[in-house]
Parts: sequence; structure tokens; C-alpha cells
Amino acid sequence: MSEPNRRLSPEEYLALDRQSELKHEFLDGEIFAMTGASLQHNRIVRNVGGILYSQLLGRPCEVFIGDMRLRIDATGLYTYPDVVAVCGEPQLVAGAELDTLLNPTLIVEVLSPSTEAYDRGKKFAHYRTIESLAEVVLISQEQVEVERYSRQPEGGWLLLEANRLEDCLPLPAIGCELPLAAVYERVFGENT
Repeated sequence: MSEPNRRLSPEEYLALDRQSELKHEFLDGEIFAMTGASLQHNRIVRNVGGILYSQLLGRPCEVFIGDMRLRIDATGLYTYPDVVAVCGEPQLVAGAELDTLLNPTLIVEVLSPSTEAYDRGKKFAHYRTIESLAEVVLISQEQVEVERYSRQPEGGWLLLEANRLEDCLPLPAIGCELPLAAVYERVFGENT
């Protein structure tokens, strides 16, 4: 007779994830391996990280790309957003590793066909519980389409869409902007 699958503690998950070559999400005692990303996905993440990095130089905000683990206190989800910006002092899970962020100001997710429903649905629901979070940006890798969701004073989220390469999406929470031509540089061809 086999034992039922044992649920892991957050500490056990962190120990495993830190030793693994793969990244994993964690929720309710279960770990979920994250899949690799396409060339287009990687280019968009690189482009967005570079755009934000250059605009945030010398300011009290900083950007992290891909490898900064995020813990969502209200739901217990541990995940790796594609791009995260933090304004003010980063708050991290206690411990020597300093690798798990608690207080993002902005989260950017690049949508892929296999993760889009999750990123727009359950994952976005987790993100909305983060008190420090002011904006979420969802970027399509299939077409020129960027959505910015901004937290409103009453708690709702307001959508602003951009879908032309000449558009420039403001990110007021961090005082930056995303020019779509730069976001999609080399994504759909050499000059796009």
C-alpha cells in the first residue's frame, strides 16, 4: 500500500527550489515545475527589463528579471514573475539567501499560449492580494498587445491597452513608460 503524496512545507520547498536547476512555483504544499520560454518570450523580458532599468537609474526603484522569487503572503503562492519592479526598500523573506521578494510595486508577465489562461486568471487573482502592488502588465508574445492594470483607490483595477508599435504605455506607479517598439524589438523579425 503506497503512502499518499506528502505536502511540503514552505521551508522544504525553498530548500528544494534553491538546489534545483529548474524554477518551481509552490502553493498549498505542492510544487509545480515552470517550463522553459520561447525566443520571443525571452526577447520581450530582456527588452522590458532593459527599458525599465535605464529609466530607473538613480531613482529609488529597481527592476528584477526572471529569477527573483516572489511570495504572496495572503495566498501562500511562491512564483517567479517575468519582471518585477520595487520602489523603496525591497522586503525579503527572512534568511541568509535574500532571494524571495514580498513587496513588488509592478509585475510584468509575458503571456505564452500554455500559460495565458493561468496568468490572466488564478495567478492574477493571487497578485491582486499583494498590498504593495500598484500595476500589473500583461504582454502578448503572439501579437503587439500590452495591457496595464492599475489598482484604483477603491480597490478595483483599471485596464489600459496598447496595440500599435508607435504606442507608449505609461507606468505611473514607477514613473516609467514602455514604448511598444522597444518592447517588441526583434520579436517578430529583425526590425520589429
